[in-house]
Amino acid sequence: MAHGKEVVFVDGVRTPFGRAGEKGQYWGTRADDLIVKAMIGLLERNPNVPQERIDDVAIAATTQQGDQGLTLGRTAAILAGLPITVPGYALDRMCAGAMTTVTTVAGAIAFGAYDLAIAGGVEHMGRHPMGLDADPNPRFLSEKLVSPDALNMGITAERLHDRFPSLTKERSDRFGMASQQKVAAAYDAGKIQPDLIPVAIKTAEGWGLATKDEGLRPETTMEGLAGLKTPFRPHGRVTAGNASPLTDGATVSLIASADAAAEFNLPVKMKLVSFGFAGVEPEVMGIGPIPSTEKALRKAGLTIDDIGLFELNEAFAVQVLSFLDHFGIDDEDPRVNPWGGAIAIGHPLASSGVRLMIQLARQFEERPDVRFGLTAMCVGLGQGGSVIWENPHYTGKK
Repeated sequence: MAHGKEVVFVDGVRTPFGRAGEKGQYWGTRADDLIVKAMIGLLERNPNVPQERIDDVAIAATTQQGDQGLTLGRTAAILAGLPITVPGYALDRMCAGAMTTVTTVAGAIAFGAYDLAIAGGVEHMGRHPMGLDADPNPRFLSEKLVSPDALNMGITAERLHDRFPSLTKERSDRFGMASQQKVAAAYDAGKIQPDLIPVAIKTAEGWGLATKDEGLRPETTMEGLAGLKTPFRPHGRVTAGNASPLTDGATVSLIASADAAAEFNLPVKMKLVSFGFAGVEPEVMGIGPIPSTEKALRKAGLTIDDIGLFELNEAFAVQVLSFLDHFGIDDEDPRVNPWGGAIAIGHPLASSGVRLMIQLARQFEERPDVRFGLTAMCVGLGQGGSVIWENPHYTGKK
């Protein structure tokens, strides 16, 4: 950050992600318990953190009601055992909720108001489907400000296929299959498990433990994907195989000033370089990360060629492909989602932004030859969010 304190990503963890709905592992688990469990795991991993010095707890959720309501950052802080003097708040920017909690506390740190903050998100899509009980202003629709189906993310993804004929169903299916294969390979190599906090779950059979993401389908084939239904329109191109499933889960991170990290002897996994959010037509919200990334690059004085690793949220394969085409990046570029993404792991809306950061931070450790990385995502109602990070392990050598 050019004019303020340097902001660093100290650490991040998440719960395993579960399939939303009655058959999912978290059907009997409260949303607030998911985020509290992740927060306790984060604090246990970082015993050097003086908890009374945490300046804020920012927790995002898209559907803020029931066990996902009540100023979640504050209630979760109390439930996680933080001192009563630590404040907290809740935030909603749909899919970019956790990304926005990180950038919001980062702004306060850069300004000098905060030293340490916890930022994350939770979404229990089984209990709280997106838009449940929402009451959109009738002017949105009557004055044609937004198409009625702009609130259906699957239809917005189909529109990207319409708008860009080069974005074929076959490309989307191939990208979806690769995501499944890459996540399976990352699990086999033990790359994802270190940042997962196991969650005790109650099922009809009794108590159990959630230790891995539930939606993985490593056996996916192109033939299998070709035959899947297209739920958003007849003969469409968006299917369950090239889109992220409905998912429950929580993520949380510890963000600090570089000074505070040094003072308390905390690790530095990433340095924040810049971030940007941008708006696009809600009907084609999937292109949102293109202008937000251009904005973040401009603020940082970088170009897309400076980015050595990309963690792009796979809300839909077509959405990632539209980003890659715009920036002239190959579908199979090894810099992009090297450990797979949301098509396999899941996308619990407001929590996904920090999952991208957790994975990028781990990849930075392995890649001292990479200096800059990008976390980016599309956002419902026509937005994009992008954050550029610098690798503290960078040496310029492989």
